[in-house]
Amino acid sequence: MTAQEALGELAGRFGILPDFHDLAGQRQSIRPETQLALLRANGLHLDNDAMILAELAELKHLESRRKYPREIIVTSARHASLDLSPETDWHLQLEGESDVRFEGRTGPLFTLPPLPSGVHRLTVGSGAASETIRLIAAPQRAPSLQDVTGRARIWGVNTALYGLHSGRTAGIGDFADLAGVAAATGAMGASFLGINPVHNIGWAEHDTISPYSPSHRGFLNTAHIATDQIRGLERSAAARVVGQELRQASADNSASDLIDYRRHYQNHSVALRALYDIFVREADTGAKQELDEFCREQGAPLQKFALFEALSVLHGPDWRHWPQPLQTVAGGETQVRDTAEDSKRFHSWLQWVATRQLATAQQQATNSGMALGLYLDLAVGPRRGGAETWCEQDIVAEGVSIGAPPDFLSPAGQKWDLAGFAPAKLAETGYQAFRDILAQTMRHCGVLRIDHVLGMNRSYWIPDNGSPGGYIRQPFQSLLAMVAIEAERAGTVIIGEDLGLVPDGFREAMKTRGLYSYSVLQYEKTADGAISDPEHLRPASLACFGTHDTPTLKGFYRGHDIDWWQKLHWIDADGALQARANRQAEIAGICAWQQASCDADSDDQSFAHLNMCVHSALANSDVAMVSVQLDDVLGELEAQNLPGTINQHPNWRRRCKLPVEAFADNDNLLKIADLMRQGARDASDAKRENSSDH
Repeated sequence: MTAQEALGELAGRFGILPDFHDLAGQRQSIRPETQLALLRANGLHLDNDAMILAELAELKHLESRRKYPREIIVTSARHASLDLSPETDWHLQLEGESDVRFEGRTGPLFTLPPLPSGVHRLTVGSGAASETIRLIAAPQRAPSLQDVTGRARIWGVNTALYGLHSGRTAGIGDFADLAGVAAATGAMGASFLGINPVHNIGWAEHDTISPYSPSHRGFLNTAHIATDQIRGLERSAAARVVGQELRQASADNSASDLIDYRRHYQNHSVALRALYDIFVREADTGAKQELDEFCREQGAPLQKFALFEALSVLHGPDWRHWPQPLQTVAGGETQVRDTAEDSKRFHSWLQWVATRQLATAQQQATNSGMALGLYLDLAVGPRRGGAETWCEQDIVAEGVSIGAPPDFLSPAGQKWDLAGFAPAKLAETGYQAFRDILAQTMRHCGVLRIDHVLGMNRSYWIPDNGSPGGYIRQPFQSLLAMVAIEAERAGTVIIGEDLGLVPDGFREAMKTRGLYSYSVLQYEKTADGAISDPEHLRPASLACFGTHDTPTLKGFYRGHDIDWWQKLHWIDADGALQARANRQAEIAGICAWQQASCDADSDDQSFAHLNMCVHSALANSDVAMVSVQLDDVLGELEAQNLPGTINQHPNWRRRCKLPVEAFADNDNLLKIADLMRQGARDASDAKRENSSDH
């Protein structure tokens, strides 16, 4: 066998796909340099042909010695029949237990008892000849909308948390603002309130503003802490003074149409540190005991994260530039020992405060009548130099960034500078880091959207060395099982954002495991290029007109996205002319859904017709969930984000023009709520139905 052949076989064994079909349907083969880079990303040391051949030989040798599979997936709470020959002894330890719970003899066909959901340890054989099998017991499906709410069709509102503001806000929207909007929209009959990811951005990171570029997805963004709603400081005069000073320092920023994040981080962090010092001096015993219990419950993951935050204050937000001894968790713990304890306690306190406030927002949402409450968003990965990659270095892919090849979302392709897990390394840990992130995110929401869920099937990795990108297969069925396990425990409905180049059978596999699809009208096209009537959308999905990455409804109507593409020289004048002609045809097609015309006496009237047509059609469709974008309700022109830009477009900075106090009486919101009520999606209808049942 040549080294080239060995490289190809080795790549195949690690799930590196030999080719893929691009946006135009053309087959793109993966080049040897990409195979080599992606293998190195999985932790293989391959510096020459001899090492490639030796690595393949060793892998084959290890596999030849195994008689049984490394992993088996069964359905929890049901008897499972397995075929494990030759016959030998087996014993089973359940997740979290050290004692053997079940045992027996294997054979051509033997039956396991019903097992609880989890990742269990099945040992087959005895002594040196024994092998361990990762036995994943997962519910057949994640909770359905019907399971959780008792309804088959609902609606909700999606907005940007950072853009919310009220009379008490200082800088950017906070968790108390979130609770206020949840109360208002819940009273209108909405079943959920969706927001951007609220993952931790990093205490020392003052330049990252995208909520999709987190430092750690298992912890919260403390920039959203409401400084006037902190447990233990309710009666503190000193705390009130700190809050007043923060609001004064943030007055200009809070009043601006665009958010100045750096200024917010600076003002807000000073206030939080002062409030922590007051908490240490003045908080009652009950509050301090709650903090202690939170720290015990969160355990080692919180301690590692807090250590990262403490070190980042001294050495910067990117651990790859820290002194060498600190670039691992073990090194960090050894070097600082007790000197960082106060700083670690502070960052643990911040997470406790943020967690309590997010829990309060969820409670407020459900108290207002929302069937699901908060709809949170799980980002596809963390920043490569952030806390998550430092805490989980043993399972992170090395020297590559997650991205996407050219597709209809971004014709130039995308490199997100986000880290991914190396599949084999993650599997060896029982997928624990992934499960922890899921569990933490699901703690305070009724519905979770998994961004770029396609990455659970295959990830597009772009090497740092300049080699072309390529796809690597992920343990899709195992990851789906992890989602189902954690969703069952949390009682959470799951939506998979499945936009892009969707492999054959992918959506069917998602549906089988109980995940809902994601239907964005702007991308749902008929064979002739028209936007599909919502009555033809996938019923088991959440449907919306657009997202944070697409033009708003008014931007779509006015061709504002086309203006941007031309301004940025992504299309020329002829291309823009054709795009505008196509857009007018799309708008006419939408209005035809309701046998209406968008040609009215004024531009505002025409947009109002379009708005009514879109939301009425969504309300009356068979899709399970309808998401109404607040930007569309309020007639905003500018998108939240324009993919492919950084400073050219005001990404993630636009403030909502409606203050929190005005939500409850806003005519546009009330009209949308009425349309949803007419479409039998109102949450209050469910309350009436349930009352009549009793």
